[in-house]
Amino acid sequence: MITRRSLLALSGLAGLGAAPLLLPAPPARAATVGTLLPTPTGPLPVGTTSLHLVDRARRDPLAPDRRPRELMVQLWYPARRSAGRPRAAYTTDRVASALEATLPLTPGTLASVRPHARLGAPAAPGPLPLLLLGHGRQGGRSNCTALAEDLASHGYLVAGLDHTYDARVVEFPDGRAVPGVLPDEPADWDAQERLEIGVRVGDLRFVASALTGRPGGRPSPARGPALPEADPRRIGVLGHSMGGAAAAEALRVDRRFRAGLGLDGAFFGSPVADVGLDRPYLLLTAPADHDTWRRWREHPRGWARHLGLAGTGHLSFVDLPHFAVAGGLDGVWPPELYAELLGTSAPGRTCEVLRTYARSFFDRALRGLPAPLLDAPDARYPEVSFRWAHDGPGL
Repeated sequence: MITRRSLLALSGLAGLGAAPLLLPAPPARAATVGTLLPTPTGPLPVGTTSLHLVDRARRDPLAPDRRPRELMVQLWYPARRSAGRPRAAYTTDRVASALEATLPLTPGTLASVRPHARLGAPAAPGPLPLLLLGHGRQGGRSNCTALAEDLASHGYLVAGLDHTYDARVVEFPDGRAVPGVLPDEPADWDAQERLEIGVRVGDLRFVASALTGRPGGRPSPARGPALPEADPRRIGVLGHSMGGAAAAEALRVDRRFRAGLGLDGAFFGSPVADVGLDRPYLLLTAPADHDTWRRWREHPRGWARHLGLAGTGHLSFVDLPHFAVAGGLDGVWPPELYAELLGTSAPGRTCEVLRTYARSFFDRALRGLPAPLLDAPDARYPEVSFRWAHDGPGL
C-alpha cells in the first residue's frame, strides 16, 4: 500500500517538478518537432482562452503579502468554428523553461507539444455543462490538456485552474511569473494538507461563481459573442492527485457541484475518507491501493465507483507520457522508476481509456445519458477492473 508522503511526492512529479530526485539533465539534443497530443474524439472543434481572475473577497493564505487571491484559468470549449484561428501553445515559454529545468526535460520539449485547441475560436452556443479541472501538487493547468480537449470536443466547458503558489510557476498577463512556495517536508503534514485543500476548494468555488455569475460570487467575466457560457445547474469537478482530493472536498461542501472525478488522487486534507460523499464520485487509479481509499470505501453514501487501470502509474493520468521520450526522460530516470511512474501501457491507449470513462461518467451525471461502462467490466477495456462499486443515490 502506498503511503501519504510517497503519493504527495508523486503528485509533485505530475506537475513536471521533480527537483527532489536531483537527477542529471538529459543529453543535449533538439526536442522532437511537433509532438502532437492525441486527437479529440468528439464531433466539435475546440477553442481555448485564458482568464485572469481576482477574488477580492479572499485574502490569499499562501501569498507572502496576503494579497487578494489571484488566479489564471484556462478554458477549453466546443467552438462553432476554428478555421483561421492559431493553434494554442501547450504553455507559455517562461513556464515551459522552468518546468523543463526541474523535471528535467530537454529544452524545447514543451514548445514542441502541439495541442489541438484554437485560440479565441468563437464558442458554440450555451449554456454548456461546466467541468472544473485541478492539477496535482506543484503542477499546472496544462497538465491534463489531452483530457480537457476531448471533453470540450464532446460539448463540455472545461476550466483548468492554476492554483497560485501551489503550481510550479504561474505567469500572469502583466509578465509576473509566480513560483510555487509549498514545502517539500512540512513540520505538520496534516495541517499542511488541510491548508492546501482549503485553498484549492476556495479556488474551485470562486471560479464556479465567476463563470456562472451565481449570487454571492464575483460577476461573470465579460464574454462577448466569442466566449462560452456555463450552465450553473450542471457543474462537475475533477482533478489529478491533490486535484482529485480537492474535487472530492469541493463536492462535499458545495451543493452546486453535482459530480466529481478523481484521477489517482488520495483523499488528503479533508474528512471525505471518513464520512463519504452523497453525490456521484468516480475514482480512477493505478493498481496500488491507498489507506484513504480503503476508508472511503468503508463509508458509502452516494453513487460511487473505484476503478483500477492496469499498466498505469501515478503520472499515466496526465500528459507527460506523450512527450516523455521526446524530452529525453527515458534516458534520465532509471528504467524501474520510469515504469513505476509512467506505467507500462502505451500512452495513447491509456489516454483513450481515461477519456472514455471520464466522458461516460459526466455524460451520465450531468446529462442523464446512459453509461453502461460504469455498471460492469467491458471486454473492450480489459485493463479496467471494478475494485469497488456502490449504487447509492445520485445516478
